[in-house]
Amino acid sequence: MFRLKKKFALTGAAALTFVALACQAGETGEATTSSATSPAPAVAAAAPTSVPPTPVPPTPIPPTPIPISELVTTPTRIAEVKPILEPTAPSIASPTPELANTPVPTPNASTAPQRLTYGWDQTDFTKHSVPFSEIFSGGPPRDGIPPIDSPKFIPVSDTPDYMNDNEPVVTLEINGESKAYPVAILMWHEIVNDVVGGVPVTVTFCPLCNTAIVFDRRLGDTVYDFGTSGNLRKSDLVMWDRQTESWWQQINGEAIVGELTGAKLTFIPAPMVSWADYRDATPDGELLSRETGFGRNYNRAPYTGYDELDNTPFLFSGQIDDKLPAMERVVGMDSVSAGVAYPFSVFESVPIVNDTVDDQDIVIFYAPETDSGFTAFNSSDPRVIGSTGVYDPNVDDQKLTFKLDSGDIVDEQTGSVWNMLGEAIEGELAGKQLDSIVHANHFWFAWSAFFPESELRTAEFFGS
Repeated sequence: MFRLKKKFALTGAAALTFVALACQAGETGEATTSSATSPAPAVAAAAPTSVPPTPVPPTPIPPTPIPISELVTTPTRIAEVKPILEPTAPSIASPTPELANTPVPTPNASTAPQRLTYGWDQTDFTKHSVPFSEIFSGGPPRDGIPPIDSPKFIPVSDTPDYMNDNEPVVTLEINGESKAYPVAILMWHEIVNDVVGGVPVTVTFCPLCNTAIVFDRRLGDTVYDFGTSGNLRKSDLVMWDRQTESWWQQINGEAIVGELTGAKLTFIPAPMVSWADYRDATPDGELLSRETGFGRNYNRAPYTGYDELDNTPFLFSGQIDDKLPAMERVVGMDSVSAGVAYPFSVFESVPIVNDTVDDQDIVIFYAPETDSGFTAFNSSDPRVIGSTGVYDPNVDDQKLTFKLDSGDIVDEQTGSVWNMLGEAIEGELAGKQLDSIVHANHFWFAWSAFFPESELRTAEFFGS
């Protein structure tokens, strides 16, 4: 495993000093830094201009009501929804709002500190499900890290020269439409409001927690548009919606402050894989363009060095579970049982994980050559981490087990060869597709902070 020479560290007054500098220097994507201190990761992608506290206008995807009659459920992969753009095509996830199991307190509004309420006149601070003391400013103002609301795409067949084979991309396929979102762009914007296969989605990435998560951005009859609030909780991105100005925790998709407190967004599977794996598997797909409308240097990594194993999380004040290093990546699935996580170190001795958690069968594919995304384009010292895909191994009522054979992912039952996106590309099962299981490659400190009751399965669990 490669190591970066510069260790990342910033606390207290130094962080606040950098906030002011970064907010003035973002136009070219090059943040100003002190010679004595490394840059603060929470603010490296901040926008250069101040953002007024008034609500941001909605994106071109209006909050058009979705008739309840449009909702259907079938016994297919997951509940299906007829999309708002293609009424006759099946979708993948129900937008019916899900309320959190925990009760929602309704304290007096005076308990919300001014440091949080200033500029948020439309947010209902009488409703919140977490203590206000856990929420901190990350530096930039609301949408100071600007979301992308009108994304442009490039055909995979017209691959731009700036894409490296091992560059990580967040992938998404709905109703036959497939798109890839480079982490190099998500680092600077954190949120992309998009429509894929007729389904309004929000593609999110929190660099501080390494959480890449995609949501269906519909609740009931409303399509919501999301932005960055400028706040963090347990180091994780706090989003906001432009319709109610409620605040949302990115790692679990739950509204934690405001009118919608307790509501939960529907997750959509979105594996993060290498550009080469996506390109080769999806020649008719699309790639998010660098023509975002913002002046950012996407060749530059704004959080360089932050993901070193011996580093310290930014703006995280809780107790870090010492079972693993804080910054070790884990494959986390909170939808399986009470939650389960597999550290990336397990793949050193178990290159493919075949497992069952309660009654859910799981297979985890691992590709070792994917870059971390935390080093600059064409870096002479890239940090290679690997990438994962998590799937249900059952196909046509047959449970498959998988192994590596001369570098290929092969099932032991038929000898078919599979790619990282869960599709059989050679052999008896060619053309078959495994069902994706929602997961993300979190930093351990973030996963354990939000899912403390989850199970950790290391190499020892598999007898290695």
